[in-house]
Amino acid sequence: MKIRVLTLFPKMFDAMSESIIGRAIKNGTLDFEAVDIREYSADKKHFKCDDAPYGGGAGMVMCVQPIYDCINAVDPNHEYKRIYMSPKGETFTDKTARRLAECDNLLILCGHYEGVDERAIELCIDEEISVGDYVLSGGEIAAMAVIDASARFVDGVLGSALSHEDESFANGYLEYPQYTRPPEFMGLKVPEVLLSGDHKEVDKFRREQSKQITRARRADLLDSID
Repeated sequence: MKIRVLTLFPKMFDAMSESIIGRAIKNGTLDFEAVDIREYSADKKHFKCDDAPYGGGAGMVMCVQPIYDCINAVDPNHEYKRIYMSPKGETFTDKTARRLAECDNLLILCGHYEGVDERAIELCIDEEISVGDYVLSGGEIAAMAVIDASARFVDGVLGSALSHEDESFANGYLEYPQYTRPPEFMGLKVPEVLLSGDHKEVDKFRREQSKQITRARRADLLDSID
């Protein structure tokens, strides 16, 4: 899977070199690059990429020219799924992550300041995605969340193909509690069934725990479960 992120702050994505995603990049399962939009600014003296909004208002808006030229340099034939991280977009979910993981090429545009010139979206973007009902200072953190969540469904990224199947949202429920050694700590014991070696009972226990936690913490999810 090829992933290209277009941003004013490419160094923020140095964090992608760590942990599971970092390993997938190093072994070639993921082909990742953060592209600096400033390099495509027509202003070769100051590399300016923002300006005051028409109609007035607070803050600055990212200009259409650097974004347009950057996207078309990276993806001249529109072979990438083009996404803009935006609070106005469709809310990102586990289902969205699985869908994006099926894309061979993924391009993510990160806005900043008060956002981007609407013409950049109209001319270049396939889909707008939001990571929640709140506003971040830029799209970089949101893009990292989308990449991390989606890449986990790409073959070869996780150590085990089954790793994500029991996670929260995989089957509609939140994930059951997890335990490891020691069997007792500060007076708190691991549930006996998990030490029993009876896999059928363990599975039954975990399913029930998932349902109880979902019912208590995210009852809204139950409406979508058959």
